[in-house]
Amino acid sequence: MPVFFLENRAFGQETIQVDLELVLAVDASTSVSAQEFDLQMRGIAQAFRDPSVVQAIAVAGDRGVAVAVIQWANNLLQKVAVDWFLIRDQESAAQFADIVDETPRYIFGGGTSIGGAILYSTRQMEINPFIGARKVIDISGDGRSNQGAPPELVRNQSTTQGIVINGLTINNEDPFIDRYYEKFVIGGTGAFVQTATTYEDFGAAMKEKLIKEIGGVPVAAKPNKIKLASQ
Repeated sequence: MPVFFLENRAFGQETIQVDLELVLAVDASTSVSAQEFDLQMRGIAQAFRDPSVVQAIAVAGDRGVAVAVIQWANNLLQKVAVDWFLIRDQESAAQFADIVDETPRYIFGGGTSIGGAILYSTRQMEINPFIGARKVIDISGDGRSNQGAPPELVRNQSTTQGIVINGLTINNEDPFIDRYYEKFVIGGTGAFVQTATTYEDFGAAMKEKLIKEIGGVPVAAKPNKIKLASQ
């Protein structure tokens, strides 16, 4: 089964139809320590090795899921850490997980610009060769936006393009950060916030969220762990 890892993207390349385009946007701002950043990346790798996530990808369709990982901080600090990778089965999911495990931290410190992360993630969807039946940006973080454009304004621009923005909040420092994400960050049909109490819980929360995002599971199924977007 071919896997597409696109380190050197070029305009004008042939488009590839996929069931889902997914950006995983990882917080690398000042509030995130080296250990906390590592727990985020290890959590992503752990989730893609889980059989339930692999099963969700298989059930989602025959075309696969295209995934990229970005690291973000302030309005001028964003980077594609793992370029677009097509996952269709257990083997390709394991390959992606191995790449994530080997990916260093590129961004160290800076403010928190959630709007900048959404804008950058949206741009990556525009310039990659994949065309997803669904498009999702997954913003992970532990703090409120304190720099750059208001996230709700950028969110509204992205959702008009058919992009769903979900959140994964780490509530270790701000116990109400999930409510902030619900009001100002997430958007689009079925958007939701998944919460992790601490960074140690990040991997389990990521696994649950990926299963819902990839499989299209109704977010109301687990009201104790899911925050619905405001209607």
